[in-house]
Amino acid sequence: MDKQLLAMLVCPLCKGKLKYEAEAQELLCTFDGLAFPISDGVPVMLEGEARRLSVDEKLDKSQSSNVAR
Repeated sequence: MDKQLLAMLVCPLCKGKLKYEAEAQELLCTFDGLAFPISDGVPVMLEGEARRLSVDEKLDKSQSSNVAR
């Protein structure tokens, strides 16, 4: 995913930063607990197309971002 595009994208709900998950081809918003899919290189930033993160995923993602700081 293009780094400049990723830097401009925010969660459509909370306007917060997104984390790019290359393996899953998703953009994650840990605040709202949503994973937005990337289809053919195009982020699908629609709440109805996003999947809900599991509790374990939310904890894993928030803990890994706290460790990186």
